[in-house]
Amino acid sequence: MGEARIDKWLWAARIFKTRSIAADACKNGRVGVNNVLVKPSRMVKEGDVISVRKPPVTYSFRILKTIEQRVGAKLIPGIYENITPQDQYELLEMNRISGFVDRARGTGRPTKKDRRAMDAFVTPSLEGYGAFDFDSWDDEDDDEV
Repeated sequence: MGEARIDKWLWAARIFKTRSIAADACKNGRVGVNNVLVKPSRMVKEGDVISVRKPPVTYSFRILKTIEQRVGAKLIPGIYENITPQDQYELLEMNRISGFVDRARGTGRPTKKDRRAMDAFVTPSLEGYGAFDFDSWDDEDDDEV
């Protein structure tokens, strides 16, 4: 029965794409072992329950095998058992369905109409002002010097 660093195990078990992302998740309090938040250097062993919070869902895994070398996706069922409660997946589905429907007006990217309004505000057109006529310039005030 071996042990492995939690950040290496999370990367090797393909829960995170890179080890540095796994370490950052540990440092930011998003990874727990047996309901205790852990540092990236924490050693884990077989039978430990890992909880990983990737908002809005908290995934739970039971370690079946401790590894520190990344394995192919086909070998993952022998590495850990996914014990995430069903209500977490329902929360994820609800979040996916809601999408952008509940987004408040004015948040997110500007619409085409908003962009045109911003462009008009930043660079107002000179229509209606007429061209400046240099021939009608009155130089009488300059002669008084």
